[in-house]
Amino acid sequence: MLRKIRLTFAVLFFLAVTALFLDFTGTVHAWLGWTAKIQFLPALLALNAGVVIALVLLTLLAGRVYCSVICPLGVMQDIVSWISGRRKKKRYRFSYSPEKKWLRYCVLVLFVAALIAGIGSFVALLAPYSSYGRIASNLFAPIYRLGNNLLAYFAERADSYAFYETEVWMKSLSTFVIAVTTFIVLAVLAWRNGRTYCNTICPVGTVLGFFSRFSLFRITIDESKCNRCGLCSRKCKAACIDGKEHRIDYSRCVVCMDCLDTCKHGAIGFRMRTKASDKKTGKEENPKADNSQIDTARRNFLSATAVLAATSAVKAQEKKVDGGLAVIEDKKIPVRATPIVPPGAWSARHFAQHCTACQLCVSACPNNVLRPSTDLQKLMQPEMSYERGYCRPECTRCSDVCPAGAIRPITIEEKSSARIGHAVWIRKNCIPLTDGVECGNCARHCPSGAILMVPSDSEDVNSVKIPVVNAERCIGCGACENLCPARPFSAIYVEGHTMHSVM
Repeated sequence: MLRKIRLTFAVLFFLAVTALFLDFTGTVHAWLGWTAKIQFLPALLALNAGVVIALVLLTLLAGRVYCSVICPLGVMQDIVSWISGRRKKKRYRFSYSPEKKWLRYCVLVLFVAALIAGIGSFVALLAPYSSYGRIASNLFAPIYRLGNNLLAYFAERADSYAFYETEVWMKSLSTFVIAVTTFIVLAVLAWRNGRTYCNTICPVGTVLGFFSRFSLFRITIDESKCNRCGLCSRKCKAACIDGKEHRIDYSRCVVCMDCLDTCKHGAIGFRMRTKASDKKTGKEENPKADNSQIDTARRNFLSATAVLAATSAVKAQEKKVDGGLAVIEDKKIPVRATPIVPPGAWSARHFAQHCTACQLCVSACPNNVLRPSTDLQKLMQPEMSYERGYCRPECTRCSDVCPAGAIRPITIEEKSSARIGHAVWIRKNCIPLTDGVECGNCARHCPSGAILMVPSDSEDVNSVKIPVVNAERCIGCGACENLCPARPFSAIYVEGHTMHSVM
């Protein structure tokens, strides 16, 4: 029964988080956005003390339930492992292996050091929720959208508008390659060895594993009923049960409950922790050695997580022809001296320190403005570019979905007055000067009235007009850059601000 309850909640959480990355209408986030905000690392970076404390208390109560129920990457590995276990000869393919403590704590220390140093790309590679977000955004979402477009195609021919087409495009080749590589590596590990990644690499698993050593309820072995058959060890995907010696490594146990249904003698149960149960699991066979191990683990954990806590407190297919006659050349991305980060980030530094590169805002952006960065220091962290759309003043979708506090919630009024950059005019690209025709597209579509058209020749009021930008009024939305007809580079583009301000 406990295993079925755990599986039910795990499937529901997994589907809910996945739906956030697949949804392009914005409706799912209104109902299920909280499932992203209760992920451990995003909540920690957002300084969401309530969620962090709740997850720690949950771990102290029942062990690493977070890893087996709430974490989408963990559930994805369980799905792959379950498929592998359906093979008749591979039902009992696991075996007990000692904890690789040195590897777990070394990775945790490197992870904390990367947070302190602001190496967001390394943090993003190891963060479990972010890893799954990239997989869902780059692999699952395109397939989902292509299926939606296929339904829209047939619906349109049946005079139905129940579906509408949405654009499917690769936002970043480097991020796509990383997502594919991550998926393949994790799938292979889960197929062969179950939860290897969670119990050797994942920094969140290491942190919660420390607390789970002291959980009130835990898997226990009744030595009087056990016949040392070893089935529990061979079924444990966390490789944490030593059935021969009646030992369980609770720092690695993810409370999947698989062992409960495997034992034919009722020797294994999920019970309240007592001295008697500790003795039955072998914890008192060598009290001095056991205490020294716990003390060592405690010192290692506290030394690493003290820095982590201090750090978190501080950081806490489009139309290709014009009128059916001329081919429209794609726009190229301008070289920006300062990248543009979304309104609500308030500064480039704040954004870089808090963003886990989960790609949720990229998936949710309805204007195709956000895409993963290719800069090594900020690799996979979103930045703004306006080749496919512009940041509409009335849209706050990215700030609504961000679970890590990198993009703070912002109102439409605040968004309309937030200055994230300023427009820069490039004289040599401007159509009135290159082709001698009137344009004014940038001025007509500027939502803040920051662009005026003035005569190119100050002494001739009838000369073709060119744009003049009032940088104090410009909010950096990119409407001018996106709608400029000049190709391949716009005659006007946006430079980002390292620190945002209010107009």
